Amino acid sequence: MSVFPWGAFAVGLGWAAGAAFAVMPATFAVAVRKGVHRVVDAAWGLGFAAVALVTGVVAAAAGEGDAGRQTLVEVLTVVWGLRLAAHIARRGRGQGEDPRYDAMLAKAPGNRNLYALRMVYLLQGALVWLVSLPVQAAAYGPGPLSVLAWAGVVVWAVGLAFEAVGDAQLARFKADPANRGRLMDRGLWSWTRHPNYFGDFCVWWGLFLVACDAGLAAAAVSVVSPLVMTYLLIGGSGKRLLERRMADRPGWAAYAARTSGFFPLPPRRSRQDSAGG
Repeated sequence: MSVFPWGAFAVGLGWAAGAAFAVMPATFAVAVRKGVHRVVDAAWGLGFAAVALVTGVVAAAAGEGDAGRQTLVEVLTVVWGLRLAAHIARRGRGQGEDPRYDAMLAKAPGNRNLYALRMVYLLQGALVWLVSLPVQAAAYGPGPLSVLAWAGVVVWAVGLAFEAVGDAQLARFKADPANRGRLMDRGLWSWTRHPNYFGDFCVWWGLFLVACDAGLAAAAVSVVSPLVMTYLLIGGSGKRLLERRMADRPGWAAYAARTSGFFPLPPRRSRQDSAGG
């Protein structure tokens, strides 16, 4: 039975941290030049892509891990990360500062940009490193691919589909002037109030399954990743904060009453619909 290469993995953790943090200063420089810090949102996906590529190269150079699993986890992570980065960059093109960053930086003690560097960019780099642990562990895991890895690919694909389709549906909805001021409640958005967050949830649990395919050690060292992402998406900066901002929108209460908060479910019928047969 092959043993997980803890020494090589520890070295790889350092390289992965370097990759994650290298993306952030470059993004910070772009943000300062543009005068808006919302560009950091696009760096989230780019950071994961950088970690996946650097980890795969370092693991292969050390002669560790299975080449098939390394290639698989790199492709899954890079495809997801680049799609997300491109979507966020396209959505924010020509826009001003994100209200979240405006509110945060309004309370900054001293230089706003340096405060943003500490509280946004470096923190996000640390999160990229932590959340990418399944990607890192999978690259060092011994043994060939098994059915568990392909189960992870299926879960990842479901997640990517929810993110991509949900984002495209919302973009088309917002592009129609007739929908100005209305809530998006069609397509995937009629099954869950957050198809993009649910998709992200599936992506990281799918990548965790690929890491589990590399053995118990890889699973144990990386389980923190999907747990942290689940918390962030549902109880942290994702669903909870977004719904707090949406609570006063006309029609939100009715939409929330008939639509699942996170996991996709058929829309619930209102009392009026039920009474009408």
